[in-house]
Amino acid sequence: MTASPLVSVSVVIPTCGRPELLARCLAALKRQTLGAEHFEVIVVDDGPTRHGPAVVRNLGWRKARAPIVAFTDDDTEPAREWLEQGLAAFADDVDAVTGRVRMPLPAVPTDYERDAGGLERGEFVTANCFVRRSVLEELGGFDENFRIAWREDSDLQFRLLQAGFRIRHAPGAQVVHPVRPAPWGVSLRQQRKVMFDALLFKKHRRLYRERIRATPRWDYYGITASLAIALVSLVTGHPGLFLGAAAAWLVLTARFCSQRLRGTARTWSHVLEVAVTSILIPPLAVFWRLVGALKFRVAFV
Repeated sequence: MTASPLVSVSVVIPTCGRPELLARCLAALKRQTLGAEHFEVIVVDDGPTRHGPAVVRNLGWRKARAPIVAFTDDDTEPAREWLEQGLAAFADDVDAVTGRVRMPLPAVPTDYERDAGGLERGEFVTANCFVRRSVLEELGGFDENFRIAWREDSDLQFRLLQAGFRIRHAPGAQVVHPVRPAPWGVSLRQQRKVMFDALLFKKHRRLYRERIRATPRWDYYGITASLAIALVSLVTGHPGLFLGAAAAWLVLTARFCSQRLRGTARTWSHVLEVAVTSILIPPLAVFWRLVGALKFRVAFV
């Protein structure tokens, strides 16, 4: 495909049934300081088949006319200088650029809001990154085995690094990523994402331990093991073992709950939500880790 002499960057936006958010994102792109003749916007709809963001981003960048492809999400608001600052960070020896993601949070956030705010610390996220089209072609784009919006960006980052490509950070290229409202107990549904940590770990063990998680979640395993022992000992009639395991489970779970509540909102609804989900998260997380380990055939804990 021949690049347009005017189009410097192609913006790829995956979307799935969120027209109001998409309209807000597109309105922000209309306000860019980079002239409209120098960029194109490619929106790829992931519904109703739901192939996942890796698939639709690949569809998008393969349609791109520009030599540089910018990725963002339909629920972001790019700053006016986003494209201009992102392009300015490229030099002959720069193959990809990662910008800054801002997630405004309340003064006292909920556990979910604080957890979502961790996106600001991400090294390389598809809410705000630029990659040369030729590099995407060489790497084959995003790995479509990542079927949900989780770790497909880290996988691309790690493959860029392993192939010797240079990534530059451009803090002036900013997008705002407001935290979307979430239903009660949303943290339980999010545990399924851990399944794809197993795939990332299988592909990039060293980088996963260096940049994602240095050690396994031993607290989750401790809570789950003590709960399992307590239940088995109760059924098999070992009261002493039951009391010891139940006490360990209670202490570990209370500690986990306390950690999640520290510095967050203390409304009754939020405290109850954190208490209930703190009981359920560890066994759910262990379950999905095991599912990922079996699915991707890797010793992942």
